[in-house]
Amino acid sequence: MLEKLISYMREQNLDGFFISKPENVRYISKYTSDDAYLFITENKYYFITDPRYTEQAQLECPDYHIINWREKGNTIAGTVKSIVESLNLSNFAFEGDTVTYNMYSELSTSSSKPISVIGAIEKIRAVKTPEELRNLRAACQIADRAFERIIKDIKVGITEKELASRLSHYMVMEGADTKPYGNILISGKRTSLLHGIPSNKVIEYGDFVLMDYGCGFNGYLSDMTRTVLVGKATSEQREVYALEKKMLEDATKTMKPGALATDVYNASIQAIKDTKYFPYHYSGIGHGIGLFVHEIPFMSPRSSDVLNENNVITIEPGIYIPNWGGVRIEDQILITKDGNESLTSSTRELIEL
Repeated sequence: MLEKLISYMREQNLDGFFISKPENVRYISKYTSDDAYLFITENKYYFITDPRYTEQAQLECPDYHIINWREKGNTIAGTVKSIVESLNLSNFAFEGDTVTYNMYSELSTSSSKPISVIGAIEKIRAVKTPEELRNLRAACQIADRAFERIIKDIKVGITEKELASRLSHYMVMEGADTKPYGNILISGKRTSLLHGIPSNKVIEYGDFVLMDYGCGFNGYLSDMTRTVLVGKATSEQREVYALEKKMLEDATKTMKPGALATDVYNASIQAIKDTKYFPYHYSGIGHGIGLFVHEIPFMSPRSSDVLNENNVITIEPGIYIPNWGGVRIEDQILITKDGNESLTSSTRELIEL
């Protein structure tokens, strides 16, 4: 990872690179905790943190010069400025979508030229290494096992919050990292909320229960969605579910190296484009995933992204009808040399509990 970044810096004639985005810090340095920044030159690597993490940084990043930025009342930007000036660099890159205005104001007083760079490390991260793929595969398997456990708990009378809590617990018990990220578990008419928050609503007979969730394994994330039905489905519920499943299948068939994100989107809408449900779909139908839940490439009609071998992408078209409910099924897809492989294996058939 570090070698790829240095190669990019050479190509762009960058003397240094200030990294402040947490997932990029982890990707480049392998550091696993918080409050960390990197400054990279071709020959020297600096790890900037505070006294709470210096020991961990020394253990995890032995090739880096560890700097406690809090010494002498300094700031993070002031520490970077000192490094830049001590090395007499002519320029350095910084992550323009993460650095604050105050940070930039201080960095810009340096004798070196600060250059905003957005997405450079993210583009490197988009193509996964074999080690990353092992971690992503394990995270998906944990989520699948948690699904098998949670569907036994879904019943009339239990609340969304309780189910969400149990689902998070099951993932940790199955081997996930203990630092979870937000999971969605909603029911009934609330399933039309694309990013609804679990509430005190009680599960009722006839409810769809939508679970959009995932976990980390060595920092790498899974993200899957399944929608189940409590009781027996109505004819309309069956129709919507069948259309949603077809949307997912049609989109997945197009996913291979060289495919355009727009091709994937267009395939996803074929099943509903001539139905009354077309106005109720959301056009953002997927995204890359790795150390962060929403990464390059993005699947939408506005995306210019192209799929590459060893991208890992979630595909999640959905139908969301206000005051009725919604259905979403989401799989995590590895783009292979000749096509794709689903890393999530839980059934996509309608489950009636």
